[in-house]
Amino acid sequence: MLYFGGHSLGLQPKAAATMVEEELADWRRLGVLGHHDAVRPWIPYHERAARVLAELVGAAESEVVAMNSLTVNLHLMMVSFFRPEGTRNKILIERSAFPSDRYAVVSQLQYHGLDAAQCLVEIEPRVGERNLKTEDIIDRIAAEGSHLAMVLLPGVQYLTGQAFDLPPLIAAAHRVGALAGFDLAHAIGNIELCLHDWQADFAVWCSYKYLNAGPGAVGGCFVNDRHGRDFKRPRFAGWWGHNKADRFLYDPNFDPIDGAQGWQLSNPPILSTAPLLASLDIFNRAGMPALRKKSIALTGFMRHLLEQRLSQHVEIITPAAPAEHGCQLSLRIARPAAEAKRCQALLTEAGVIGDWREPDVLRLAPIPLYNSFAEVCAAVEILARAIGA
Repeated sequence: MLYFGGHSLGLQPKAAATMVEEELADWRRLGVLGHHDAVRPWIPYHERAARVLAELVGAAESEVVAMNSLTVNLHLMMVSFFRPEGTRNKILIERSAFPSDRYAVVSQLQYHGLDAAQCLVEIEPRVGERNLKTEDIIDRIAAEGSHLAMVLLPGVQYLTGQAFDLPPLIAAAHRVGALAGFDLAHAIGNIELCLHDWQADFAVWCSYKYLNAGPGAVGGCFVNDRHGRDFKRPRFAGWWGHNKADRFLYDPNFDPIDGAQGWQLSNPPILSTAPLLASLDIFNRAGMPALRKKSIALTGFMRHLLEQRLSQHVEIITPAAPAEHGCQLSLRIARPAAEAKRCQALLTEAGVIGDWREPDVLRLAPIPLYNSFAEVCAAVEILARAIGA
């Protein structure tokens, strides 16, 4: 099998099964005592992920937390950071945002009694283009001005694979008095990030794509320190966000932990966090600069082969400049829709795993952790045969 589906679900780290079994063994052996006496005690279990997660998003450890799933975290962040006041009640997203993000945004607008038709600002590429231009986003932010409460964009766009230039977008949002948040589902573990230095307000992510933590794995959040210590900012509260020293004194008054951990609701899901720890150990040893260097080379090599072999049959809609893409290449096959989709089925039958996204996009991702240049060659050859068929 040639696996190029890591943009959707990363492969299993070799240590993942062992780490899960160790937690199961401690559960069998210790029962409730495992919260304190397990090899990796369960109460602070999620904290073991903080250091590497912080490195991956460019933050302090206090600014990140492993918890929940992406959309749950997005709702929790919007509860705190989308605070419409008067005519400052709009949220800017991309028109082709991942559906779950749009659902969350629209439902938050409705929760505040706002009409999405009036308060949801959706920006799209220029006519005839597939990718957004940074200057167009900045211009739209400026045009919305004092009506804009929040900008919510991806780090990497799920369909096209476009990597956004985040610093000028954050600065543009702040210039008009809006907050800037990001969905990093396709960015964390894929491109280098510096959220703290860029002064992003918040971010959320899942861990089952480039972070290889397994299906439905625990997600994560970034909350900039300037907000993490703002205890007047409204939030939904839960037991695990309460001051650790007093958590088990059952104080009825919520006393939030400094930083991102103060947004936690519940104790960590141990069995779905263990594979994340296994994967983060690999990232810690490899380092994102080295992985990013190989990623650019791998993706560039795949692009070169596709352009060399299949330029008459395949349109690459992912931007070509290294700074504007991650691992993923999104392709449109010059065939009627049914035939193009059949090419993807033929690829799967031949052992090349990518995925199809409606209406017309085939996504392939050469992942630097586990894909090779030889695999890229083989995959392009099989795609050529599928298109010929």
